[in-house]
Amino acid sequence: MNIQENISLKPYNTFGLDARAKYFVTVKSIQALKEAVSLDNYPEKFILGGGSNMLLTKNLDCLVVHLALKGIEVIDEDDDNVLVKAYAGENWHQFVLWCLDQNYGGIENLSLIPGNVGTAPIQNIGAYGVELKDVFESCDALNISTKKIETFSKDACQFGYRESVFKQEKKHSHIIISTTLKLSKRQHQLHTEYGAITNELEAMGITDPTIQDISKAVISIRESKLPNPKEIGNSGSFFKNPVISNSQFEKLKINFPDIPSYVVSTKEVKIPAGWLIEKAGFKGKTFNNYGVHKKQALVLVNYGDAKGSDILKLATLIQKTIDRIFGISIETEVNII
Repeated sequence: MNIQENISLKPYNTFGLDARAKYFVTVKSIQALKEAVSLDNYPEKFILGGGSNMLLTKNLDCLVVHLALKGIEVIDEDDDNVLVKAYAGENWHQFVLWCLDQNYGGIENLSLIPGNVGTAPIQNIGAYGVELKDVFESCDALNISTKKIETFSKDACQFGYRESVFKQEKKHSHIIISTTLKLSKRQHQLHTEYGAITNELEAMGITDPTIQDISKAVISIRESKLPNPKEIGNSGSFFKNPVISNSQFEKLKINFPDIPSYVVSTKEVKIPAGWLIEKAGFKGKTFNNYGVHKKQALVLVNYGDAKGSDILKLATLIQKTIDRIFGISIETEVNII
C-alpha cells in the first residue's frame, strides 16, 4: 500500500484549497479500502471522495483515504426498468451521461452536479424537481468496525432535504462503496415543471422533449449560472434553502412582498437562500481573492489562493446578516472540515 506524506489536497477538492494531508493513500478496490481503514498505526482517518461538497479550513493531521472505486453494471432489468449499480469513485455527471447513452431515465435532471457517486446518497443530491431518493434502490457501505459490507434500503438511509443517515449517526461508522438506482427504460417520467427547464427547451425549439433533451437543457442552465470548478474554485450551492412556517412567511411578505417561496406542506414553505443572500447585498461581492459569485448568490468562490478559513468567515457573515435582516437561519450545505 503506497502511503504518501505531506500531500497537497488542492487537486482533490473543487474549491481548489491548498490544505495538506499528513498521510495520503488512494484505494481502488474494496479489499484495499478494508486494509486502509484497518491500519492501526494511523488511528485517525479521513475518507475523501470527489471533494465537491467540503470546505477545507485546515491541514489534515491524519491518513486521508481517497476512494477511487470504479465500475458501472446492470444488476437486474425487465421491459420497463433497470437496476444500475455504480461504484463510489465514479464521477456523478459521467455516470448520468452513461445512463443517458443507454436511454435509462430518471436522473437527467441531476446532470452536471459535481462530485462522485459515493457522496450522492450522503447528500441526497437534488436539482430541478428531482432528488436521488426518487430513483434510489439501495447502497452498499463498509462497516468500519466489522469490515463487513452492509446494504442500506431507501428507508434505512432516512433521506431528507440534502440529508441522510450518512450525515448523522452513520457518518463515522460507514463508507459508501456503491449505489444502485432503479431507472426507467421506456415511458420515462419527465420533470419539466421548473420554469427554467421549460424556457430552455422552448429556446432550443423542442416541444416533445426526450430525457437527453432535458439533460442538455439542465446542463445549459447550470453552465450559464454556475462557475466551472476547474476555472473558479467552488463547491456549488454552499447553503441549504431554509424552510419556514406559513405564519413567518406572511410576516416577511409585509416588508418583502416579492419574496419567493415553494410549498413544502400545509404549514411550511421553502425560501430560496440565493434570493435572501442577493437581497442582503452579497451577490457578486469580492473580498480579496474570494467572494460570492456574480451570477449565483448561493455559490461562494475561491478566485485564487484563498484560505478555507477566509471562506468560512464569509459564510458566517452571510448567515448572521440573513438572520438579522429576515430572522431566518440558513444552514451550510457543504461539510466544514
